[in-house]
Amino acid sequence: MGSGIAGALTALALARHEDVLVLCKPGGEPGSTAWAQGGIAAAVGAGDSPRLHARDTVAAGDGLCDADAVMTMCAAGPGRLAALATLGVGFDRNGRGPALAREGAHSRARVAHAGGDATGARITDAVVAAVRASGRAQRALETAVAIDVRDGRASGVWTQDAAGRRTRRGARAVVLATGGLGAVFARTTNPRSATGDGPALAARAGAALCDMEFVQFHPTALAVGDGGLPLITEAVRGEGAVMRDARGRRFLRDAHPMAELGPRDVVARAIARRAAEDGQPVTLDLSHLDADAVKARFPSVAAICARHGLDLARDPLPVTPAAHYAIGGVLADLAGRSTLPGLYAVGECAATGVHGANRLASNSLLEAAVMADLAAAALLDDSGAWPEWGLPVAPQRPAPAPRGEDAPARAAIQAQAWEGLGVERDAAGIARAADALAGTPAGSSAETANMREVATAIATAAAARTESRGAHFRADATAAHPDQAQRVAWVGEAYPLPAAEPTIAMVAA
Repeated sequence: MGSGIAGALTALALARHEDVLVLCKPGGEPGSTAWAQGGIAAAVGAGDSPRLHARDTVAAGDGLCDADAVMTMCAAGPGRLAALATLGVGFDRNGRGPALAREGAHSRARVAHAGGDATGARITDAVVAAVRASGRAQRALETAVAIDVRDGRASGVWTQDAAGRRTRRGARAVVLATGGLGAVFARTTNPRSATGDGPALAARAGAALCDMEFVQFHPTALAVGDGGLPLITEAVRGEGAVMRDARGRRFLRDAHPMAELGPRDVVARAIARRAAEDGQPVTLDLSHLDADAVKARFPSVAAICARHGLDLARDPLPVTPAAHYAIGGVLADLAGRSTLPGLYAVGECAATGVHGANRLASNSLLEAAVMADLAAAALLDDSGAWPEWGLPVAPQRPAPAPRGEDAPARAAIQAQAWEGLGVERDAAGIARAADALAGTPAGSSAETANMREVATAIATAAAARTESRGAHFRADATAAHPDQAQRVAWVGEAYPLPAAEPTIAMVAA
């Protein structure tokens, strides 16, 4: 389910051995992979190593990374980069080797890119073309409305086509590759289709979710309204762009020693606070850089800015934080195996522990590529034992009955999530969001019902974590607490907000 880098690479690996059905939503809107600008992180440069890459990943993860999973992912990075190149992804080169950019919280330049800032689109084109050429992968434009669970395992999905007809699609395994949940928030860099479908479907099927409180907000979306906002890649700051407040000051040096290249959560909060203090957006400034070089390196961003009447290399660009990446999702190991046998989750919809509490920039495409390879191998190995999670599989829940007009319900969910579950949170705001979500109709589409489900899960998890850690910042509890240095998995319908003893299980970091 899904045809971004995680879904397409999984389908491609499986289609070499057996028949695969790839479900895509009707409408044809591309997923987040096609929008990815920065690139894919891998330790392929001089003076770099998988161990250094892992060290940076763990440091960004703020105490919650699964160290073994991180090392596995980072060690596989160079090989996954080579495999993508073999499929036809033409990574930009600098002399004999790949051109590598440095992004926030990386100690080395290790982000490979293609077409300047068109990496995601180039990867999507190459991998989807390979899947289509495989001959054993079929594509269906249908929306999944429920996972079919029989005899304690995922045995297919129920789908709905554009005409409203429902069909059971039987299968020996289901792989969720549904991407993120940014569309739950009023401001996001994600496409409108990023409605948290995978976690919502998995939760209703009885699988565990994990790390739902950790939503990464990108510091620099172009501030041109609400809804889906154009992203200005962090690599722009890696090339020397600076942030300025309304008085023209470089204020980020006061927020973190790495200034513009500090961790995303720190930079996003500093931008949000300064914009609130000044009453106007902060701006991104590239005017001190070579204009021709800037536009050659970032052609996609330059074109986006031009569509809004802005010159990337000369004009101050108004920016705002926006929901960008879901660290939490379906609890899974690095091979994608969830707590429900037969159900896999790969890519952004999975919570594997490699990102901890805060994702290191450009590790997302890498995680997706590594997981796709490992999930396909696990699925093809019938003798492989399913992990012993020590967590129950909850009773299956039906999707909520359609209720209320869809557009107003979706807008209400997005406003509630942005106000109470955004860059900075506190107990009162989280509670208001949870109460409002409980009274918001599910809407008339599966997507809107899924948005409500995952927004409620975020509120529940955010209320339970009474500290600030990584991408989860609480203004009423700004310190991290050692006794909360553990990942939290949620099983079953633990909503609304738990009062004392929530239905949770702790997963060791």
